[in-house]
Amino acid sequence: MTAPRPPLPTALKLALDFGPLLVFFVANKFGDVFAATGAFMAATVVAMAVSWWKTRHIPAMLIFTGLIVLVFGGLTLWLHDESFIKIKPTLIYGSFAAILLFGMATGRSYLKLVLGEALPALDDAGWRKLTRNWALFFIALMGANEVARQLLTTDQWVNFKVWGVTIATMVFAVAQAPLLARHGVKLD
Repeated sequence: MTAPRPPLPTALKLALDFGPLLVFFVANKFGDVFAATGAFMAATVVAMAVSWWKTRHIPAMLIFTGLIVLVFGGLTLWLHDESFIKIKPTLIYGSFAAILLFGMATGRSYLKLVLGEALPALDDAGWRKLTRNWALFFIALMGANEVARQLLTTDQWVNFKVWGVTIATMVFAVAQAPLLARHGVKLD
């Protein structure tokens, strides 16, 4: 039996989750989208390395998003075409939605695999509803990114991506509290 992974302190987990995005925003403000893309790629690799160093584990979601960042960031830099970094969120959100919906269709809760330790009291009906809600939210984000990348300037798109999507995700997550409470999670 393997020893349990040491949990990351909350501040470090937030830094690993949102740090690369903040680096992207700051680098874009003081440079351009190409400098920001390179900084984003580097910050993502650092986040993966720190996760490994601290826990000897890199979460599957970080590996997946890291690979997409490196591939599409690399294409952005190599071809000097910002459209690759702008389509990256669409692909990530679409992939997350497809994975969650596939899990639902096959009777598996992939969301439970990712969040199960954080929500151990959530019953099966709650996991199904929460998975459905997140899948629909990712589809909405995918559509929003497609509209934003077509209509906004690059700087406006960066602001949308960093602030708009982050705030929308936090609001959506908090809006799930009643569902969680109805299905066994005690919210303090």
